[in-house]
Amino acid sequence: MRIVVGILLALLVFSFDTKFSTIPYKFPELKIFPKMPVSENNPVTVEGVNLGRYLFYDPILSSDSSMSCASCHNQKSAFSDSPNDYSKGRNGTKSKRNTMPLFNLAWYPAYFWDGRAKSIEEQIFHPVRDNNEMNLEWKVAVSRLKNSKFYQLKFKKAFGDANIDSVQIAYSIAQFLRTLISYQSKYDQVINGMALFSKDEYEGFALANDQTKGDCIHCHITDGDVLGTTLVFSNNGLDSVINPAEFKDKGRGTVTGKINDNGKFIVPSLRNLSFTAPYMHDGRFKTLEEVIDFYSEGVKQCANIDSKMEFAHQGGAKLNSDDKKKIIAFLKTLSDSTFVSNIEFENPFKKAKKKMQTADNMR
Repeated sequence: MRIVVGILLALLVFSFDTKFSTIPYKFPELKIFPKMPVSENNPVTVEGVNLGRYLFYDPILSSDSSMSCASCHNQKSAFSDSPNDYSKGRNGTKSKRNTMPLFNLAWYPAYFWDGRAKSIEEQIFHPVRDNNEMNLEWKVAVSRLKNSKFYQLKFKKAFGDANIDSVQIAYSIAQFLRTLISYQSKYDQVINGMALFSKDEYEGFALANDQTKGDCIHCHITDGDVLGTTLVFSNNGLDSVINPAEFKDKGRGTVTGKINDNGKFIVPSLRNLSFTAPYMHDGRFKTLEEVIDFYSEGVKQCANIDSKMEFAHQGGAKLNSDDKKKIIAFLKTLSDSTFVSNIEFENPFKKAKKKMQTADNMR
């Protein structure tokens, strides 16, 4: 009899565990990428990604349910807010910096232009509670989701229970964001031996990586590391500021409190530039042509300028018009049209019968 009872208990335990088991998310094969850092505390699962995708697109996380994460991170713009130089929050207030695109985030050591968030999960806590963005208290967000049968089921599938909290919300959105990988541009195809650059694209690639010409390689690696950025904080000579205490936006310095970090911002990726204009932390350059003109003739000598800006003493690399055209041709090969049209990243509410339907009216 004891043996039978033991078997029954074992079956019940197995049944319980199976009911709440999750499926590990299968990432694409990334032959030419650095090894992807993996979060030990927040493993990516199919169920977690599915939940995070809904939350990313649902305005339920803003105080008046008028905006979602996707309101300022549009897939067609590589999850940036292009063509806006600054995004508008729930109350109409403009952001202090240009909205960064969202892709290949798993490799980043810090988030936001100044690196104030040390993980994707931590980054998510900022916009939801920010008065000038989504302006929602986390306890209210949790209450709303707990009152939703739709989300109760989603959280139970992702985390094994419906005891929803802010950590689970952040974890699920972070899981979705980790799946936003851009790896199918023409550049990737060339590096993988599946395509060839045109003559101008190849010569632009060579110019960008030539330290005596474009000299982009120090901060925007594309000859070995395909991320298109060193992921460090740098001052690229945008403004003539002699006293480091006088930077209008202190950038990294606002986080570290170190005066030598004033005016430094994380080096953005060169990927998807065709979709993410305007450029720089303040969106001052509207086109790639303006960006290349700046690095050619507009670099300013200033406090804390990166020592890798080797042509700063002469105002820039002094490229001719043909060089500029070829570098831009190469930069455009880094844009991934497959990424911005990937149906796995689209708004899941689009599949609902009613237009603009959200989880609020699916409950």
